[in-house]
Amino acid sequence: MPIVIAPLNTELRIVKILADEKTKRHLQNLGIVVDGRILILSSNAGNVICNVLGVRIALNKDVATKILVA
Repeated sequence: MPIVIAPLNTELRIVKILADEKTKRHLQNLGIVVDGRILILSSNAGNVICNVLGVRIALNKDVATKILVA
């Protein structure tokens, strides 16, 4: 499921990133990688604030819909 509809305050595993290579590299630099852990703190109109490796990161709707978790 994309992180925009994932449950809040539950640690999830990233299973796939459906973005172009440039975006994947940017996300990788932020610590968002396949098999990594992500905690969704809040979601508003598709925009997401998450916690990755102890750091809060804000993702817009376009990017957040491309990150699939389980």
